[in-house]
Amino acid sequence: MTLTRPTADAADAGAAARRQATRRALALLALVAVAALIPLLGPRTALTGTGEAAAPGVAGIALLRAVLFAALCVPVGELFAARLALRVPGAPRVDAPRSWAAYAAVAGFVAALGLASVVATGNLLPRHLADLDLGGLYASRDGRLALLEVNAFAVAWFCARSRRPGTQVWPLAAVALAEALRAHPAAEHTAPTGSGLTLVHVTCAALWAGGLLHVLRLLRSWRAAESAFVGPAGADEGPSAGAALLGRYARVAAVLFAAITATGVWSSLRRMPAGTVMDQLTTAYGRTLLAKVLLVAAVAVLALCARLRLRSARDPLGACSPARAEVVVLGAVVVVSGLLTALPLPIRW
Repeated sequence: MTLTRPTADAADAGAAARRQATRRALALLALVAVAALIPLLGPRTALTGTGEAAAPGVAGIALLRAVLFAALCVPVGELFAARLALRVPGAPRVDAPRSWAAYAAVAGFVAALGLASVVATGNLLPRHLADLDLGGLYASRDGRLALLEVNAFAVAWFCARSRRPGTQVWPLAAVALAEALRAHPAAEHTAPTGSGLTLVHVTCAALWAGGLLHVLRLLRSWRAAESAFVGPAGADEGPSAGAALLGRYARVAAVLFAAITATGVWSSLRRMPAGTVMDQLTTAYGRTLLAKVLLVAAVAVLALCARLRLRSARDPLGACSPARAEVVVLGAVVVVSGLLTALPLPIRW
């Protein structure tokens, strides 16, 4: 009996772990499905009653941009969180969670390729291969930027699969720079200022969202290692190291949030002068921007709750619960950002 009971307990624990993994997988698929509905259905909702006309294929473009932004956040967050983890004293010596960078690079490559095909047809959805003017991509600024993003994600995939995944930082930086330049054409008034603001905004947002995602993945692997370790010395090592990692991330995230807020407000005021903000909220761009602001405010509240729980002496890792919710809302922010880039720009009055 003493021999069969541990075996039965282990089998029950394994079955419970499989059920939990299945529930998490189903929840993740549900979240992905809901996230995909935002850019697909969002343009119709945002444009209702505004009298504005969207460009052809705005829903598809919004979805592609959301995928591209998410593909940028994942590897940037992995590099950022891994660097934070190296500085945590007493961190459990376990293998890092499996990298998602290569998968993100593939998704980003496909999204960038789709956006490049739109540029190659004169910002129209291609219906046939004959509609694509691939040579024309090299002749326009938008075309060259689209090709830069395609090539950058391809290089990022090779870097992620290499022995030095840290080299991904260079192609990923090229993607962020291309997005900043694309969002502000050369004909725009003070375009360098706008591109600089967008570059800082996109970079900080990728570090914030992607970094929190990978920090939570690291904590999960650390806690699994701590629970499997037998001995008084390992009983407190995992939680203290996890709390230290969350604390380091929280301190950097506060700076990132300040930078995101400052650049976001400045960029919005450049597109919508202060005197016209209330009137612009009746436009599709203004409505979507308001939705993004409300989501960011919700993220800030969740981050504050996580910070307060982190300071609790009883259970510092209780901050993981609001942090997980924060990741979900940050994912919604990324998707809404993709929708925002596809809608008509507000009219400058």
